Amino acid sequence: MNVYASYFSATNRTKMVVEEIATKVAEVAQTKRAVCDFTLPSARKKPLVFGPNDFVVMGLPVYAGRLPNLMLKYLQTLEGHGAKAVAVVTYGNRHYDDALIELAECLEIQGFEVIAAGAFIGEHSFSKILGQDRPDAQDRVKIETFSQEIIQKLETGQMTDFQIKGQWPSKGYFKPQDRHGNLIDIRKVKPMTRDTCTQCGLCAAVCPMEAIDFEDYSNIKGVCIKCGACVKKCPVEAKYFDDPDYIYHMTELEEVWTRRAEPEWFL
Repeated sequence: MNVYASYFSATNRTKMVVEEIATKVAEVAQTKRAVCDFTLPSARKKPLVFGPNDFVVMGLPVYAGRLPNLMLKYLQTLEGHGAKAVAVVTYGNRHYDDALIELAECLEIQGFEVIAAGAFIGEHSFSKILGQDRPDAQDRVKIETFSQEIIQKLETGQMTDFQIKGQWPSKGYFKPQDRHGNLIDIRKVKPMTRDTCTQCGLCAAVCPMEAIDFEDYSNIKGVCIKCGACVKKCPVEAKYFDDPDYIYHMTELEEVWTRRAEPEWFL
């Protein structure tokens, strides 16, 4: 059995969860674990093709309760050909809503046999408070438990049906509102650049949409999906958002979703 850790992970939180699960399965299967990281556009030029002897842990972050909409077209190019798969999503402590069931449905349509699915928490792309430093030590214990249950299912060969929390077809993306019920639209908001920028170019290099101009790092020439890569990975914290609606929504999330969300999985 060939084991693959496959993911879109702009801030490395999804990567951490997916690679840990895949590593544990590979250890039991006594095989190497390969990585299929399709975060950057260059990695999405060719579809990922798997086969019946492959085991794939497929992970994506949750954006507004769903999968990132600009990744859907690429996911529709995947070829499972009977590969067994585990669907994994990570979210920033609010909720994963319909994202996990959406990923599982997408994988099934593309020819994968989904044998398990799990939703885990990672630091929110907007915030350093929501899901701070997660996945943490407590999460890793649960990742270990989930991995062991996957391994047991593989060893017994009992691929029983299971249900994933969520609604599909989905009721739609989560729409942020203010406290008076007015919708907040931040889809066109783009990050700003402070004068402290050292012109290192890291922000442009890590942008999964190639939205940042390599000739002028303050110029966001393409679509920004608010993944947080440029903000969280800048070594001098030169990238930031100053849009009032964005700040309001971030603050609202931080004030409302203070409870510690816990991982959930289904198999």
